[in-house]
Amino acid sequence: MKQFMKTLRTITKYPAAIVSAVIILALIISAIVVVIKIPYQEAIDTWRGGEEVWGRNPRTVPPAWTNWFRKDKLPETVEILEDDDRVAIDEDVTKGGTVIKTYTYTLDYNYNTFPQDVVLYFTSTFEVKQPFVSITWLTPDGREIRVGNFGIGSSHTYPFSQDEDLKKKLGETPPIGLFVDPESEEQIPIQGEYQLQVEAITFEPESTVQIDLVMLGQVYGVAGTDHLRRDLTLPLLWGIPIALTFGLLAALGTSVLTMLIAAIGAWYGGVVDGIIQRITEINLVLPFLSILIMVGTFYSRSIWVILGVTIALSIFTGGIKTYRAIFLQVKESAYIEAAQAYGAKNGRIINRYLIPRIIPLLIPGLISAVPSFVFLEASLALLGIGDPVLPTWGKTINEAYANAALYRGWYYWILEPAILLMITGLGFAMLGFALDRIFNPRLRGL
Repeated sequence: MKQFMKTLRTITKYPAAIVSAVIILALIISAIVVVIKIPYQEAIDTWRGGEEVWGRNPRTVPPAWTNWFRKDKLPETVEILEDDDRVAIDEDVTKGGTVIKTYTYTLDYNYNTFPQDVVLYFTSTFEVKQPFVSITWLTPDGREIRVGNFGIGSSHTYPFSQDEDLKKKLGETPPIGLFVDPESEEQIPIQGEYQLQVEAITFEPESTVQIDLVMLGQVYGVAGTDHLRRDLTLPLLWGIPIALTFGLLAALGTSVLTMLIAAIGAWYGGVVDGIIQRITEINLVLPFLSILIMVGTFYSRSIWVILGVTIALSIFTGGIKTYRAIFLQVKESAYIEAAQAYGAKNGRIINRYLIPRIIPLLIPGLISAVPSFVFLEASLALLGIGDPVLPTWGKTINEAYANAALYRGWYYWILEPAILLMITGLGFAMLGFALDRIFNPRLRGL
């Protein structure tokens, strides 16, 4: 404990180590919170959900905070539910029992560009006769546009942009035609208060209608959306525990097993050491990345299978020979001979006398190895060999690349996971360098 506190006080003398510790602590806390708030199965089910989960989001739009850096703000997504203050409802019952409800949605629009779409979501209950709706769009300059009349089922979605009759009536794509100033030579929207009136007629006493209005904007949320309307916040958040788990387990498993095998080979020598060295030399010439790609292509792309293969291929590397050289020097120490003289067994000598001498060299290497494994997992996902189920940073970049995000100007789609990868790598790398200076006396003056 005293040694740990001494090391901790030494770390505080290095600003880079403090910054890296803050980064790593923030990542660990974020990972824990994400796993608790969004459980594993819920995250997968949500990410793989279709229109029923993500249908009310705009498609491939940047984050809402990008408006902070724009002179002309892009329209944000607005969702107005039936119980919203911006909805007025008038009800009229005829003598025959027919109920006519008029829903008036008020929408303030103060943007110089057009929204992506306007969508109405209808939910109704009836036995035989389905409800009938009539839609009217009122503009700030006093125009009244008859949008359409149709019957609705128990669940009905009406996107204005897909109504061909409305498109012919407006002479423009509906999101533009509904907001455009007809007297302007340029296509610019009229700013002000718009109203959407929906007259819903039900023909049965117990029949009900619920209507939600969604204006799909040109920006959305904290992280934007992808080509399937999915909120990129989910893979960015869940990428944290996945990256840390893969990187830490791979680095820990590789470093500990490499050190243990090197200690066994150096202590026993002879045939045991010879076998370990031959396996290491063979493994050094094997194409590491190619083997992982083959495993992912022909066997399994599960992240746990890839993790196991990564650890297995990373044990017998150059670290075996480095540790062996150190262990051979420690093996000739006087205290080792003393331990043998009082009858210490081989296992005790390896665990109590050889391995502890190399732990100060192991820890910086272990910490520094974490970013390489984090980048490895992201690289495999970018190549299409990543886990097809999990929402990860690498998978996000892979889908952005597959949909030509760079060529279409969707830079946020690639930059967000890439920046998180760089921050993670920077945090562990700086801490590893600081620990290397602390545990290696030759580097303390540098």
